[in-house]
This record gives sequence, C-alpha cells and structure tokens, in this order.
Amino acid sequence: MYDTFDNNYQATIGIDFLSKTMYLEDRTVRLQLWDTAGQERFRSLIPSYIRDSSGAIVVYDITNRASFLNTSKWIEDVRSERGNDVVIILVGNKTDLADRRQVSMEEGEEKAKENGVMFIETSAKMGTNIKGLFRQLAQALPGQDEAPNVDMATQPTVQLDPSSVSSDPKKSCSC
Repeated sequence: MYDTFDNNYQATIGIDFLSKTMYLEDRTVRLQLWDTAGQERFRSLIPSYIRDSSGAIVVYDITNRASFLNTSKWIEDVRSERGNDVVIILVGNKTDLADRRQVSMEEGEEKAKENGVMFIETSAKMGTNIKGLFRQLAQALPGQDEAPNVDMATQPTVQLDPSSVSSDPKKSCSC
C-alpha cells in the first residue's frame, strides 16, 4: 500500500481497511480495500464485506498448495454474494520464493480460466507486479471506460522480468 515492505508487519486479525488512490490516464480511482486475510475464524464476517464490493483479489501463496486449493472456496463465496457483477483477480504471491514453489504458474492460469477470473503472480516483498495488479483491477471495475463488458477469462496474465525489479526492499512496492 505504501510502496514499502515491512518485515515486522503483524498479520491481519479479523478485517483491516485501507484506501488506495490510483491515477489512471484520464481519471482518479479510489480503491477501498478490505483485507480479510482468509482466516477461517472470521469467515462469518466476510459475506457482508463481499456484498457491497465491486472487486475481489483472491491471493494464494505459491509455496503453499493448501492456500491455492482454498481459492476455489473464496471465489465461490464471492460469486454467491455478487454473481458476475464483480471483478475477481486470482493472485499467486511470493514469487520471490520460486525455489520453494508448490503451485506452478500454469496451474494458477488454468484455475483462473476455469473460474472466469483474471490472473497475476506477484511478490509483495520485492514489489513485482503489485502496481500492475491494482492498475488491472482499477481499469476493469464497472463504470471504467477502458474495460466495459470485459471477459475476465480472456484478460492477459501480467508478467514482469524479476531481474528488472530492485532487490532493495526499501525501493519496492508491497501491499
């Protein structure tokens, strides 16, 4: 959120709220982000947040197959509350830990295609694809001229060359 990565960040307990302003080509979009952290003990609270949402970012850890398998349930929950009136992006995070990868990019792309959602891989720690993720979401939201009637299954996967990303976490973006 603040273009930095905090190694001492405390995990979300319950639900956390943040606001992010995006500057697109011809307008400003203010995103209100509700971080539910996917914790089962707070699951009963989540439908009320989904109900009024225009978009959902469903994140899994590429080094944790169980987190990937749980994304089907989260996508289903979003769809049951919002139907097709919501932009969903499936995000494989922690690409900086590629040597510990348990979920291939192809598996993520396939799950996104099966569910009719967009897909991207990121590294919050290194800042890889973070700005692209939020830009992609902002442009696809209802009412944005750039993406009317977007077919999410046909949206491209955003990939950046990790070698072009600064290895200095102080210069990296994260959320």
